[in-house]
Amino acid sequence: MNTAFETNPLIERLPKHLKQFIKPQDYSEYTPINQAVWRYVMRKNVDYLGKVAHSSYLDGLRQTGIDIESIPNMYGMNRILKEIGWAAVAVDGFIPPNAFMEFQAYNVLVIASDIRQLEHIEYTPAPDIIHEGAGHAPIIANPEYAEYLRRFGEIGCKAISSAHDYEMYEAIRLLSILKEAEGTPQAEIEAAEKHVDDLQNNMGELSEMAQIRNLHWWTVEYGLIGTVENPKIYGAGLLSSIGESAWCMTDNVKKIPYDISAANQSFDITKPQPQLYVTQDFAHLSMVLEEFANKMALRTGGLSGIKKLITSKALGTIELSTGIQISGVFTNVIEHDGKPVYVQTTGKTALSYREKELVGHGTEYHAEGFGSPIGKLKGINLAIEDMSPRDLRAYDIYESEKVTLEFEGDITVSGEIITGSRNLRGEIIIISFKNCTVKHKDTVLFQPEWGVYDMAVGKKVISAFSGPADVNSFDMISHVPSTHTIKQKKSPEREELEHLYENVRNIREGKHSEITLKEAFAAVSANHPNDWLLSVEIAELAQKDPSNDLTDKVLNHLEKVKTNRPEVAKLINNGLELIFSKETV
Repeated sequence: MNTAFETNPLIERLPKHLKQFIKPQDYSEYTPINQAVWRYVMRKNVDYLGKVAHSSYLDGLRQTGIDIESIPNMYGMNRILKEIGWAAVAVDGFIPPNAFMEFQAYNVLVIASDIRQLEHIEYTPAPDIIHEGAGHAPIIANPEYAEYLRRFGEIGCKAISSAHDYEMYEAIRLLSILKEAEGTPQAEIEAAEKHVDDLQNNMGELSEMAQIRNLHWWTVEYGLIGTVENPKIYGAGLLSSIGESAWCMTDNVKKIPYDISAANQSFDITKPQPQLYVTQDFAHLSMVLEEFANKMALRTGGLSGIKKLITSKALGTIELSTGIQISGVFTNVIEHDGKPVYVQTTGKTALSYREKELVGHGTEYHAEGFGSPIGKLKGINLAIEDMSPRDLRAYDIYESEKVTLEFEGDITVSGEIITGSRNLRGEIIIISFKNCTVKHKDTVLFQPEWGVYDMAVGKKVISAFSGPADVNSFDMISHVPSTHTIKQKKSPEREELEHLYENVRNIREGKHSEITLKEAFAAVSANHPNDWLLSVEIAELAQKDPSNDLTDKVLNHLEKVKTNRPEVAKLINNGLELIFSKETV
């Protein structure tokens, strides 16, 4: 079944630059072993997490249509998620943080459709359908948490990145792929780990995106809720890791009351976390998020906001006090007395108002960049945007007038006014000049032969954020990851083992099987002595018929596997505990 992703109206309204990351979920790619891995993890999780997870978890599993027995398909999930105002899409592993959060802002859950290998059944650093589908999806059935997640996405996607952030994203994505892929040479993994460590230790001052990713990690991914003494799990990384969900409840992991300081606590995605943060309730998460947002350039603007955009070297937007928005790659700012007095973009730029591009001010018109003074005229307390028609006439800011405007900070604009544009409040937001010269002291910033000069009007920068004001202004089909997840290798031995898993699954579901349970056990124990999960599944079925001796043979075989492979002994015991009483194991 090749299920396409267009299965929910919320997905239809996603902008093109997000749809580039979506891939169809090819359900036929999930093998019988994949299904067994899902079933093992989910049965163990429901058994254990029912005791230690937030009450929303089990309720959410039911509400989101996630079945313990089978990997969910996106079509079924979307049909049910629609009822709680969300949707789900499949992607290939990690996607860039800005994009991940923007999906959340649209109430769309991003689900990596691959599933971890049996060898990494307890935990994988790569996002997979267990982590996303069984970790994130159930908790969004809680309305308060779902709103936190949406709001986090809305704010997080506006966070300004540094040039280091994307390099770090690519390095972590590659490391997670190499660790999850079977047969990756250890030297390759160690080199990728070293690269991540080197980047982590040389990030410099954390960008807004790095800080908000930390908040995301310590809440959405690895959050605890309740009291430090008696916390419950709600973070998807813990809900989807049968190893770490138990480990995190021990005294080996320090529990810290959650507050804004978590923004500066970095994390290592490849190792169990040495400390976790506990929020008192979901409302507290939103309070901390708003506290952080109040410090972001999104809300503070100003000179520091422009400088963050320049440092990012990426597409960003500033909004002036009149509401006009300038979107482009910012390359220069001239400052005076700690304030920006002139701002400059290079390359394609668009002007917008209230997230809608202004007619005639798209990237084709402003293809070479855009520059404008910001602030008040020298010696005049009244800003241009606050002037009445009489004031404008008095200062010759009028159509067809030749005028020289002297701004604070020694910026002068001299030319003949063609026209002006106003916002909904009647404030002038753009003044267009011909035969115009713009200078900073003796430095020419714009000269007449370059054509019409469009000056944005605003006495201050009230906001600066990542991305464009109007998503339709730019071709944002970019930053598609350079690496792809690695599929499992096929071999005759693997094909035979998959076939055995399929037959045992058919027996459990009452479907036609080509072999008996005894024949399946004989084949797996003789030809695949290192495999443990299928024997656990056979034991589950065998113990239902006390008249045969198969159960004892399977348990004896599993004891041998535990001796030969001590690293899987705990997994075997955990599986058997679900079948038998703990005294029997």
